[in-house]
Amino acid sequence: MATGAGQDRNVLSALDERTPSSFYWQLTVLATLGGFLFGYDTSNIGSALNFIPYHLTGFALGYLVSGASLGAAVGAICAGPISDRFGRKYLLVADAALYATGAILSAVTPDAAVLLAARTLIGLAIGADSAIATAYIAEYAPKGRRGALSMLQQWMITVGILLAYIVALIILRLAPGSAGSVDWRLILGLGAVPAVVGLAFRTQMPESPRWLLRHGRYEAVQRALATLGTEVTLEQVRSTAEVVHQRDTRRRSRHNWTPGVRRAVVVVAVFMAFQQITGINVPLYYGPHLLGPIFSGAHASLVASTIAGVEVTAIMTAVNVGSTYFGFRWIDRFGRRALSIGGYVGMAVFALVAAVGLAELSGTVRLVVIMLGLDLFIASFAIGVGGTGWTLQGEVFPTAVRGEAAAIAATVDWLANFALVEVFPVWHSAISLAGVMVCFAALCLLAIAFIGRFLPETKGLGVEEVIALFEDQQRRGGEGLDPGAPAVA
Repeated sequence: MATGAGQDRNVLSALDERTPSSFYWQLTVLATLGGFLFGYDTSNIGSALNFIPYHLTGFALGYLVSGASLGAAVGAICAGPISDRFGRKYLLVADAALYATGAILSAVTPDAAVLLAARTLIGLAIGADSAIATAYIAEYAPKGRRGALSMLQQWMITVGILLAYIVALIILRLAPGSAGSVDWRLILGLGAVPAVVGLAFRTQMPESPRWLLRHGRYEAVQRALATLGTEVTLEQVRSTAEVVHQRDTRRRSRHNWTPGVRRAVVVVAVFMAFQQITGINVPLYYGPHLLGPIFSGAHASLVASTIAGVEVTAIMTAVNVGSTYFGFRWIDRFGRRALSIGGYVGMAVFALVAAVGLAELSGTVRLVVIMLGLDLFIASFAIGVGGTGWTLQGEVFPTAVRGEAAAIAATVDWLANFALVEVFPVWHSAISLAGVMVCFAALCLLAIAFIGRFLPETKGLGVEEVIALFEDQQRRGGEGLDPGAPAVA
């Protein structure tokens, strides 16, 4: 365990400088369980949709697909002030319980109303989890590996998506005759298993040491830091608390929401919105429905077409999982700006490749080009965009308002997700899938322009230092910073 001699030692700096042990990675996997459930739940509905027997149409059908996203927006915005007041850990425990309840209700639902209510409950849980998980991680992660640890949120999302399609494939292939009775209930209900496991293990997580410090719980800070491998004295904890208080007093305006903090919220929220509206969830949510007929042929049965669509989408989600590894390896090496700009460049290029395949080609060549375009579109997102957004959402805000600010960003993310999923069917009908992909490419170019102008580089900085970049931007009148510029003390 790391130790320090001086009573003036800053315990947060000691935490920032640690090398992550295996416990850090285990803790982060547990913290990002909500990401796994997020991925599983928002994808399993695509496999089950054709077999749910309630004959939903119009708004009810759209809500069945996207209602979890709308519930997630509500869960995210509520999570911020709750976690800032009561702590990160206990909200994450409550989230797992909510998700397990919603998944079980989805499996045993007697009618459409209960199913829609269960989807909303699941949404509340995954929204709250998405708002707080990366904030919790940022508050214990060493600054040199914070990006990689936070990137596990995105990786867990991709694993959840992949497992949702693998589970659906296994169930539909083993019992195709039960697709309209038992299969869809299993597909939706099995998400309760990891939620119950997570509920048990999350009760053993340490509370965020930075949250504890802000709330004057110094002995609890000492215990939490010891769990994380850093031994400190109570005098060192109190000394650090005084330093933090003095720094906050110098920077504080009304209610801690300085111009720089407000700017950071806007920048991260817009980044999160671009993360959704550039189209990543269209092939992942609608893949079985859209791609099944293309890859199975016009005369395939509904079950055969759905299985073909699920198989194609499973391949894409496997690419998503594998590509996220490169983002995990590179985010602390190349930084947030370069990685996200590169990701959006790739998304724009390969969205156009997929559009050409959809609109201009035929036969086997058409299938190959579509698959290549969509796979590399997803890979570009996974490497440069998906995990970067969640990393920024957790790291750029000061601890005093991190929960609330991160919740605002997550709420924007979920509202953008909901809007895209709701609008896409109409958009698709109006201009075709190829036309939609061209629009996504254009939105990627707008995202590149936004990042280049407004997003400072946060790689390698302590979480207390990051907000100084946005304060400095605000003082300079809003122009983007040199990515290599030092933080303001």
